[in-house]
Amino acid sequence: MGNPSIIERKERFARKMAGKAKPTVRSTSRLPPGQHLTTGFPVLDLGIQPEISLDKWRLDVGGLVENPKIFTWEDFNALPQFEDVSDFHCVTTWSKFDVRWGGVAFFTLIDVVRPKPEVRYVLFGSRDNYTTNVRLEDVMDDDALIATKYDGKPLPLEHGGPARIVIPKLYGWKSAKFVQSIEFVADDKPGFWEVRGYSNIADPWTEDRFSGGAPPPSYNS
Repeated sequence: MGNPSIIERKERFARKMAGKAKPTVRSTSRLPPGQHLTTGFPVLDLGIQPEISLDKWRLDVGGLVENPKIFTWEDFNALPQFEDVSDFHCVTTWSKFDVRWGGVAFFTLIDVVRPKPEVRYVLFGSRDNYTTNVRLEDVMDDDALIATKYDGKPLPLEHGGPARIVIPKLYGWKSAKFVQSIEFVADDKPGFWEVRGYSNIADPWTEDRFSGGAPPPSYNS
Protein backbone atom coordinates (compact mmCIF):
# COMPACT_ATOMS: atom_id res chain seq x y z
CA MET A 1 0.00 0.00 0.00
CA GLY A 2 2.93 2.31 -0.67
CA ASN A 3 1.44 3.85 -3.81
CA PRO A 4 1.59 7.67 -3.41
CA SER A 5 -1.90 8.16 -4.85
CA ILE A 6 -3.33 5.65 -2.38
CA ILE A 7 -1.54 7.33 0.52
CA GLU A 8 -2.95 10.69 -0.57
CA ARG A 9 -6.46 9.24 -0.76
CA LYS A 10 -6.14 7.67 2.68
CA GLU A 11 -4.96 10.98 4.10
CA ARG A 12 -8.02 12.66 2.60
CA PHE A 13 -10.25 9.97 4.12
CA ALA A 14 -8.67 10.58 7.52
CA ARG A 15 -9.41 14.30 7.15
CA LYS A 16 -12.99 13.52 6.15
CA MET A 17 -13.51 11.28 9.17
CA ALA A 18 -12.13 14.09 11.35
CA GLY A 19 -14.57 16.52 9.74
CA LYS A 20 -11.79 18.51 8.09
CA ALA A 21 -12.28 17.66 4.40
CA LYS A 22 -14.65 19.28 1.94
CA PRO A 23 -17.00 17.03 -0.10
CA THR A 24 -15.56 15.49 -3.26
CA VAL A 25 -16.25 17.65 -6.33
CA ARG A 26 -16.42 15.65 -9.57
CA SER A 27 -17.80 18.23 -11.99
CA THR A 28 -18.83 21.87 -12.24
CA SER A 29 -22.30 20.49 -12.98
CA ARG A 30 -23.72 18.22 -10.30
CA LEU A 31 -25.93 16.37 -12.80
CA PRO A 32 -23.83 14.37 -15.29
CA PRO A 33 -24.58 14.81 -19.02
CA GLY A 34 -27.47 12.77 -20.34
CA GLN A 35 -29.02 12.32 -16.89
CA HIS A 36 -32.32 13.56 -15.46
CA LEU A 37 -33.13 14.05 -11.80
CA THR A 38 -35.60 11.83 -9.96
CA THR A 39 -36.98 12.17 -6.45
CA GLY A 40 -37.82 8.47 -6.25
CA PHE A 41 -35.42 5.55 -6.14
CA PRO A 42 -36.17 3.16 -9.03
CA VAL A 43 -35.49 -0.52 -8.42
CA LEU A 44 -33.55 -2.37 -11.14
CA ASP A 45 -31.95 -5.80 -10.86
CA LEU A 46 -31.67 -9.14 -12.67
CA GLY A 47 -35.19 -10.11 -11.68
CA ILE A 48 -33.97 -11.94 -8.57
CA GLN A 49 -33.97 -10.52 -5.05
CA PRO A 50 -32.34 -13.27 -2.98
CA GLU A 51 -33.38 -13.23 0.66
CA ILE A 52 -30.99 -14.46 3.33
CA SER A 53 -31.21 -14.56 7.10
CA LEU A 54 -28.59 -12.49 8.86
CA ASP A 55 -27.27 -15.51 10.76
CA LYS A 56 -26.36 -17.12 7.41
CA TRP A 57 -25.03 -13.99 5.69
CA ARG A 58 -21.33 -14.06 4.84
CA LEU A 59 -18.94 -11.69 3.04
CA ASP A 60 -15.88 -13.41 1.60
CA VAL A 61 -13.02 -10.93 1.05
CA GLY A 62 -9.92 -12.40 -0.55
CA GLY A 63 -7.69 -12.63 -3.58
CA LEU A 64 -4.29 -10.95 -3.44
CA VAL A 65 -4.50 -9.80 0.17
CA GLU A 66 -2.37 -10.37 3.26
CA ASN A 67 -5.31 -11.11 5.54
CA PRO A 68 -8.29 -12.75 3.77
CA LYS A 69 -11.48 -12.69 5.80
CA ILE A 70 -14.91 -14.28 5.79
CA PHE A 71 -17.16 -11.95 7.74
CA THR A 72 -20.34 -12.95 9.50
CA TRP A 73 -22.99 -10.26 9.86
CA GLU A 74 -21.91 -9.73 13.45
CA ASP A 75 -18.22 -9.51 12.49
CA PHE A 76 -18.89 -7.06 9.71
CA ASN A 77 -21.01 -4.74 11.78
CA ALA A 78 -18.39 -4.73 14.52
CA LEU A 79 -16.09 -2.84 12.13
CA PRO A 80 -16.02 0.98 12.44
CA GLN A 81 -19.23 2.38 11.00
CA PHE A 82 -19.39 5.13 8.38
CA GLU A 83 -22.15 7.37 7.05
CA ASP A 84 -22.05 9.39 3.86
CA VAL A 85 -24.40 11.39 1.65
CA SER A 86 -23.76 11.13 -2.09
CA ASP A 87 -25.48 11.25 -5.47
CA PHE A 88 -26.44 8.08 -7.35
CA HIS A 89 -26.35 7.89 -11.16
CA CYS A 90 -27.97 5.04 -13.10
CA VAL A 91 -26.95 4.20 -16.66
CA THR A 92 -30.64 4.28 -17.61
CA THR A 93 -30.27 8.10 -17.36
CA TRP A 94 -31.79 8.86 -13.95
CA SER A 95 -29.92 10.39 -11.03
CA LYS A 96 -30.90 10.76 -7.39
CA PHE A 97 -29.27 13.44 -5.26
CA ASP A 98 -28.37 13.24 -1.57
CA VAL A 99 -28.70 9.53 -0.90
CA ARG A 100 -27.77 8.78 2.70
CA TRP A 101 -25.87 5.53 3.11
CA GLY A 102 -24.41 3.87 6.18
CA GLY A 103 -22.08 0.91 6.56
CA VAL A 104 -18.36 0.19 6.37
CA ALA A 105 -16.03 2.45 4.40
CA PHE A 106 -13.89 0.72 1.79
CA PHE A 107 -10.83 2.22 3.44
CA THR A 108 -11.71 0.31 6.62
CA LEU A 109 -12.03 -2.95 4.73
CA ILE A 110 -8.74 -2.32 2.93
CA ASP A 111 -6.97 -1.70 6.23
CA VAL A 112 -8.27 -5.05 7.51
CA VAL A 113 -7.38 -7.29 4.54
CA ARG A 114 -4.31 -5.35 3.28
CA PRO A 115 -4.21 -5.79 -0.53
CA LYS A 116 -0.82 -6.68 -1.99
CA PRO A 117 1.11 -4.15 -4.13
CA GLU A 118 0.23 -5.92 -7.40
CA VAL A 119 -3.52 -5.41 -6.95
CA ARG A 120 -5.06 -3.23 -9.67
CA TYR A 121 -8.71 -4.35 -9.78
CA VAL A 122 -11.55 -5.41 -7.51
CA LEU A 123 -14.19 -7.98 -8.48
CA PHE A 124 -17.60 -8.14 -6.80
CA GLY A 125 -19.83 -11.20 -6.64
CA SER A 126 -23.47 -11.17 -5.54
CA ARG A 127 -26.00 -13.70 -4.25
CA ASP A 128 -28.03 -13.37 -7.46
CA ASN A 129 -24.94 -14.49 -9.46
CA TYR A 130 -24.28 -10.92 -10.57
CA THR A 131 -20.66 -9.83 -10.97
CA THR A 132 -18.92 -6.57 -11.81
CA ASN A 133 -15.37 -5.23 -11.95
CA VAL A 134 -13.77 -1.91 -10.96
CA ARG A 135 -10.29 -0.46 -10.76
CA LEU A 136 -8.72 -0.35 -7.30
CA GLU A 137 -8.63 3.44 -7.51
CA ASP A 138 -12.43 3.49 -7.89
CA VAL A 139 -12.95 2.13 -4.37
CA MET A 140 -10.26 4.37 -2.87
CA ASP A 141 -12.47 7.45 -2.86
CA ASP A 142 -13.65 8.71 0.51
CA ASP A 143 -17.32 8.07 -0.30
CA ALA A 144 -17.05 4.40 -1.38
CA LEU A 145 -18.51 1.89 1.08
CA ILE A 146 -20.23 -1.41 1.69
CA ALA A 147 -23.66 -0.14 2.65
CA THR A 148 -25.91 -1.83 5.19
CA LYS A 149 -28.18 1.16 5.77
CA TYR A 150 -30.19 3.49 3.57
CA ASP A 151 -31.66 6.72 4.93
CA GLY A 152 -30.80 5.67 8.48
CA LYS A 153 -32.58 2.30 8.31
CA PRO A 154 -31.45 -1.24 7.45
CA LEU A 155 -30.86 -1.51 3.70
CA PRO A 156 -34.03 -3.06 2.21
CA LEU A 157 -33.87 -6.10 -0.03
CA GLU A 158 -35.13 -4.16 -3.06
CA HIS A 159 -32.08 -1.90 -2.89
CA GLY A 160 -29.62 -4.75 -2.43
CA GLY A 161 -29.89 -5.55 1.27
CA PRO A 162 -28.67 -6.60 3.61
CA ALA A 163 -25.42 -5.23 2.09
CA ARG A 164 -24.41 -3.71 -1.22
CA ILE A 165 -21.50 -1.83 -2.74
CA VAL A 166 -21.78 1.94 -3.22
CA ILE A 167 -19.30 3.73 -5.52
CA PRO A 168 -20.85 7.16 -6.22
CA LYS A 169 -18.30 8.20 -8.87
CA LEU A 170 -19.47 5.40 -11.22
CA TYR A 171 -22.75 4.43 -12.85
CA GLY A 172 -24.93 2.37 -10.55
CA TRP A 173 -24.35 -1.06 -12.10
CA LYS A 174 -20.85 -1.01 -10.57
CA SER A 175 -22.41 -0.71 -7.08
CA ALA A 176 -23.27 -4.40 -6.83
CA LYS A 177 -26.37 -5.34 -4.84
CA PHE A 178 -26.62 -8.42 -2.55
CA VAL A 179 -22.82 -8.55 -2.30
CA GLN A 180 -21.27 -11.78 -1.00
CA SER A 181 -17.67 -11.66 -2.25
CA ILE A 182 -14.95 -9.09 -2.86
CA GLU A 183 -11.80 -10.21 -4.65
CA PHE A 184 -8.65 -8.10 -5.05
CA VAL A 185 -6.81 -9.08 -8.25
CA ALA A 186 -3.94 -8.01 -10.51
CA ASP A 187 -5.73 -8.59 -13.82
CA ASP A 188 -9.09 -7.25 -14.93
CA LYS A 189 -12.03 -9.61 -15.45
CA PRO A 190 -15.21 -8.14 -16.96
CA GLY A 191 -18.41 -8.84 -15.06
CA PHE A 192 -21.99 -9.72 -15.99
CA TRP A 193 -22.87 -6.55 -17.89
CA GLU A 194 -19.34 -5.74 -19.02
CA VAL A 195 -19.22 -8.86 -21.20
CA ARG A 196 -22.61 -7.81 -22.61
CA GLY A 197 -21.51 -4.42 -23.89
CA TYR A 198 -21.18 -2.18 -20.85
CA SER A 199 -18.11 -0.03 -20.29
CA ASN A 200 -15.37 -1.23 -17.96
CA ILE A 201 -14.90 2.29 -16.57
CA ALA A 202 -18.51 3.59 -16.24
CA ASP A 203 -17.76 7.28 -15.69
CA PRO A 204 -21.05 9.29 -15.68
CA TRP A 205 -19.31 12.61 -16.40
CA THR A 206 -17.99 11.38 -19.75
CA GLU A 207 -21.16 9.33 -20.50
CA ASP A 208 -19.01 6.21 -20.61
CA ARG A 209 -21.96 3.84 -20.72
CA PHE A 210 -21.16 1.18 -23.32
CA SER A 211 -18.07 -0.33 -24.90
CA GLY A 212 -19.51 -0.07 -28.42
CA GLY A 213 -22.45 -1.15 -30.53
CA ALA A 214 -26.10 -1.07 -29.45
CA PRO A 215 -26.92 -0.58 -25.77
CA PRO A 216 -27.74 -3.78 -23.82
CA PRO A 217 -31.47 -4.44 -23.38
CA SER A 218 -31.67 -4.05 -19.57
CA TYR A 219 -29.72 -2.72 -16.62
CA ASN A 220 -28.70 -3.26 -13.01
CA SER A 221 -28.51 -0.36 -10.53
